[in-house]
Amino acid sequence: MAITAVRIDGRLIHGQVANLWTTKLGVTRIMVIDDQVAASDIEKAGLKLARPAGVDLSVLPEKVAADHINRGGYDSQKVFIVVKRPQILLDLVNDGVKLEAINVGNMSQTDETTQLTNSINVVQEDVDAFNALHEKGIKLTQQMVPGDQANDFMEILKKFKPKN
Repeated sequence: MAITAVRIDGRLIHGQVANLWTTKLGVTRIMVIDDQVAASDIEKAGLKLARPAGVDLSVLPEKVAADHINRGGYDSQKVFIVVKRPQILLDLVNDGVKLEAINVGNMSQTDETTQLTNSINVVQEDVDAFNALHEKGIKLTQQMVPGDQANDFMEILKKFKPKN
């Protein structure tokens, strides 16, 4: 499969992904990978409405996505993978999916998270997954929109101080 880009964005498909990233990357398919979203007809319907015209959409559970990718199900397409959390990508890699780079976009704030940037909030589990992805040689960057400079996410991650 031609994985064109991989992005972590808690909002999944929204204006930045649908209009800016998809256009800039010239993708033919957005692949949302998330077990809970794939099981929700309401969430899938919302994503279908948000996808840009002319771009195919797959909303898949993790194991199904890994299987489709590993067997070459989308080899003729330019695929943009979007997930909510880094653990999903670590699971994919552990299931044999080859990823070269990950763009960390938006991870929403909750009572449990620690803020790293205005748009990136993490918990210890996220930090562990990011470190594991980095150790596997995957390049991690932070970039909100294509016109922004891509920053080394591992440098940003050094700011993490767990909540007590």
